[in-house]
Amino acid sequence: MDNLLAIILSATALATLFNILLKRFNIPTIIGYIITGFAIAYMYNLGRNNESLTHIAEFGVVFLMFTIGLEFSIKHLLGMKKDVFFYGLLQVSLVGGVIALGSEYFFGIEKKSAIVIGYALALSSTAIVLKILNDSGTIHTVYGRKALGILLFQDIAVIPILLMINIFSNQTSSLSSLLLQTLYSAVIILGLMYVVSKYLLNRFLSLVVWADTQEIFIASVLLLVVGASFLAHTLGFSYSLGAFLAGMMMSETQYKHQIEADLVPFRDLLLGLFFITVGMQIDLSLIAQNYGTILLFLGAMMAFKTLVVFAILFFSVGGRVALKTGLALCQGGEFSLAILALTSSSHLISAKTSQILIVTVVLSMILTPFILKNMKKIVDAITKEPNNGDFMIHSSGIKDHIIVCGYGKLGQEIVYRLKKMNINYLVLEHDINLVKLGQSRGEPVYFGNAAEKSILKNAFVENAKAVIIAINNEKKLILLCEVLKSFDAPIKIVAKASDYDEKKLLKALQVKHIVNEGREAAKALLHVALEENPTE
Repeated sequence: MDNLLAIILSATALATLFNILLKRFNIPTIIGYIITGFAIAYMYNLGRNNESLTHIAEFGVVFLMFTIGLEFSIKHLLGMKKDVFFYGLLQVSLVGGVIALGSEYFFGIEKKSAIVIGYALALSSTAIVLKILNDSGTIHTVYGRKALGILLFQDIAVIPILLMINIFSNQTSSLSSLLLQTLYSAVIILGLMYVVSKYLLNRFLSLVVWADTQEIFIASVLLLVVGASFLAHTLGFSYSLGAFLAGMMMSETQYKHQIEADLVPFRDLLLGLFFITVGMQIDLSLIAQNYGTILLFLGAMMAFKTLVVFAILFFSVGGRVALKTGLALCQGGEFSLAILALTSSSHLISAKTSQILIVTVVLSMILTPFILKNMKKIVDAITKEPNNGDFMIHSSGIKDHIIVCGYGKLGQEIVYRLKKMNINYLVLEHDINLVKLGQSRGEPVYFGNAAEKSILKNAFVENAKAVIIAINNEKKLILLCEVLKSFDAPIKIVAKASDYDEKKLLKALQVKHIVNEGREAAKALLHVALEENPTE
């Protein structure tokens, strides 16, 4: 217990220290976590395959896939069917097939082992690529969407790859029985998800929100995510696929923005742990003995994966976007590590081969943040094609709109006047009864705490004409203004001050547009009182 506590304290201290230092050079936090894992493994002589830690860390990817699922309902996925099922299938098939053939003929690896190696290395890092694309906002570019579509197919492809390992290492069950079992499992999980989504999910979340306790809301969402992941794993699929399906179910509910905001801290914390376990895979002695082979294989793998994606996308989106997508997906991934470790434990490849491949994948993952950060410079150096195809995509985004925070009596009056003026708007409200009231009137009222930055981002606050704060709680008012001020883009904030003290607090936050409630009411009352022929 003492040793475990020391490891946790050391990892936290080192991760904090490394990331503060690296942030000075604008190096992503992912690198700090990987270096932490490497340091912790040597400090405490931890094994390179700490199963209990790896299982916990895997839930970082699970929560990442869940938040991705929230953004992609069934309609969105069908809208991306070409990116997912056509380009994704082509990428996995071509990369996996060629690497498998190369492993068999050039390195003399047995056919079964070569196939598993090929398709394991065809996978890219969902955790690294999507985290960086999300953080930078480039997930909404053309190349971001192409990369996302291919990554989604890769996550689906993990299922048949794991099935292949079972078939190659299982001497008791026949191929037909294994395929039949997988089909049954797929029907069961999709059927259960459909029933829960259509008949139970909204009712369950409505009851939870009615309780009006944030920790119960978070606990219920965790229950759904972990439950779906556990169900998928029990039926022979990956945890992350279950989480992705759960996210897609919840994307159809009115609570999606609040769910995403509440789960981001869990996702980021566990993703940090995942990258620490990636760092634990680095073995310096193995690198020293085989550095030539590793560097050669690393360069060949990354170049070939980039070339394949470039080739399959070139004619549809042009060279610039195709090259960006290829560079984004040129690394190995977290599922590559898991599959290689499983292949080694199933005795399909030797421990030495497994370690060389794992180190190669880890090194490619370390290089990825630098590639993505310097994407424009790299692409500009390679191609002179004009940057006219890589535009931003906001599938559900709006701009030049008014965001109204609060749908109480004042918020409803503001919305009434905005509608009469034919001005584009949306409303953020944390009281579910008021949300239902607004939606029953056909108004764009969304459930969520407006004082959370991620929810404001989902409302495209940086593209908004103004944010009108129509809430009466002084604490929430000040907190919301602080969050709005934290954005890089200047946001026009219009706030109501109930008294002089509240106005003073708002001025201290440099809020320029303050409406004094008492003064404006007095003006209106006097205006009506002094009218000679007042009208109703």
